[in-house]
Amino acid sequence: MPPPESNAAAPQVSAFHHRDTGTWSYLVADPATRAAAILDPVLDFDPRSGRTGLDSASALLERAATDGLRIDWLLETHAHADHLSAAHALRERLRAQTGHAPRLAIGRRIGEVRRVFAPLFGLADDAEAGFDHLFDDDEDFAVGALAARAIPVPGHTQDSLAYLIGDALFVGDSLFLPDSGTARCDFPGGDAAMLYQSIQRLYRLDDATRVFVCHDYGKDGREPACETRIGAQKRDNVHVRADTAEAEFVALREARDRTLAVPALILPALQVNLRGGALPEPEANGVRYLKLPLDQL
Repeated sequence: MPPPESNAAAPQVSAFHHRDTGTWSYLVADPATRAAAILDPVLDFDPRSGRTGLDSASALLERAATDGLRIDWLLETHAHADHLSAAHALRERLRAQTGHAPRLAIGRRIGEVRRVFAPLFGLADDAEAGFDHLFDDDEDFAVGALAARAIPVPGHTQDSLAYLIGDALFVGDSLFLPDSGTARCDFPGGDAAMLYQSIQRLYRLDDATRVFVCHDYGKDGREPACETRIGAQKRDNVHVRADTAEAEFVALREARDRTLAVPALILPALQVNLRGGALPEPEANGVRYLKLPLDQL
């Protein structure tokens, strides 16, 4: 994968932090054409009451309207296990408000993840369910006049993608900020050696490439942040620097993963996110239900 050209166009990036889940969502715009993409929007969800809401995700639409942007893409970096996606709800709201529905997209390897988890929730084995487009590995696309690429970064999950849009790289759950390291690799289909190779691929990008992470929890009391550079990651990432050997990283990552609890929202999140954020259809009484499979994880 060649590095981006040093004069790669710079998209306008607006970041939105969902404090309850530590998730960063992004509104990424082409300044020339006013076309834009939304990445990893979060559905508000209270597991105690079962209530859902769009207050957090609506902030991205409000910014887009203020800036005069047209949303062409809703991009998911992977099927998240720690929050519910708002992508489906945003697509339908935009369809109703503007008559223009953005394309909701994820990597084609979502099919591999769905085959693992669909039986757990009684879902059909249909990778395209809920999505308008499945990206092939290294597929080129565009946000307005901005060149973009869907880069496979498996390791955290099989379907993980990073999106390179102009000079901005959205890494999903592969890299965190340098002081926080990398994402866990102990989900079904995850693999620490695979994540190491994925990160090495990202490290071949130009050092000046802007890096935007999907999660940050404010390590050691600092305020949550979202942006760094490839050069800073190679120099300072506490888990994997440019000179870190694969065996060293795998040993560290696997040892850390053995200490981690199951994500609190993994069961509701997966059965929604495998369908692009679409909630289950209402049952005969008009109520939607999420399933809680017992003794399976």
